[in-house]
Amino acid sequence: MINKRKIFSAFFAAVVAVSISGCSMIQKTPEAIANSAVAVVNGEKITNDQLNKDPNTIQLIAQAKQQYGDNYSSNEEATSIIKSQKEQILDNMITQLVLSQKAKELNIMPSDSKINSDAQAQIDKMKKQYFSGDESKFEAALSQQGLTEKAFKDMYISQVKSQEVQESISQYLTKNIKITDKQIEEYYNKNKDKYTELPNKMTLKHILVKTKTDAQKVKSRLDKGESFDTVAKEVSQDTATKNKGGDLGTIKANDTNYDSQFMAGANALKEGQISDPIQSNFGWHIIKCTKKITYPVKKLSEVKSTIKTQLESDSKTKLINEKITQWKKDAKITKKEKNIQ
Repeated sequence: MINKRKIFSAFFAAVVAVSISGCSMIQKTPEAIANSAVAVVNGEKITNDQLNKDPNTIQLIAQAKQQYGDNYSSNEEATSIIKSQKEQILDNMITQLVLSQKAKELNIMPSDSKINSDAQAQIDKMKKQYFSGDESKFEAALSQQGLTEKAFKDMYISQVKSQEVQESISQYLTKNIKITDKQIEEYYNKNKDKYTELPNKMTLKHILVKTKTDAQKVKSRLDKGESFDTVAKEVSQDTATKNKGGDLGTIKANDTNYDSQFMAGANALKEGQISDPIQSNFGWHIIKCTKKITYPVKKLSEVKSTIKTQLESDSKTKLINEKITQWKKDAKITKKEKNIQ
């Protein structure tokens, strides 16, 4: 006998399966895609439309068109780069939304009228500076970027809003920061090498190796009397200097072109001294200071205002970063990268 119940159950399951798969194949309308959330911050959505109208995204797409042409969206490399960059832009938008929400909560949110007025003032200034106030030239420049004047103004308003919210938050958080004379004096005494009449200089050699163990072996050979130049030519991984005995020439003590850990180790050396192993982003170094030129230190009174400004800036940056990190941690944030279009 045929089991009608089993046949009906199988038929019903098949219908459900087809229905489900059919639903997944329904294409979203452009409007639905635009309005779909790519992130939710404390219940407030960031949509695809907002992400795609962000000034950074517009600039990203313009660059993609220049590099890959108008059909960039069919280029696998281009779409991969755009997707990755959009995710970073979204992270920034999330931070900005957290700040906006916090500004509203603290009642320090700049008014829409002020934001619009400031944005228009900046646009007018730009028109005058770059286009001599000629509207037709301005519109032609926008057209080349695929933008209308309204779209450009909306971009500018968004940018000005972000800037002014950040300024309001910064002023609110840092209004009570005070730098004392004692803090200035302590910083000066610890960093006198930063305030010399001229930048101090040092002539350096170095040997670069991969591991700390390798660096320790190098130091042991040098301690036993082997020539620095000979060891450098034999084992240094720095191809630019190894054949010159590791010679880096004479550099300023405050040269920011070099790794900060490397420079800290080099600055600590006396003339003729060889360092212990020093780690940098490039590996492990043994550094030799062959010559050191130092200049007189400026008086505290000459650099006091500079130090005060520096300490205020450092304190403000530290406090703001800590607060933003905490606010983002406390916020309920849901990212939906799969919805990014």
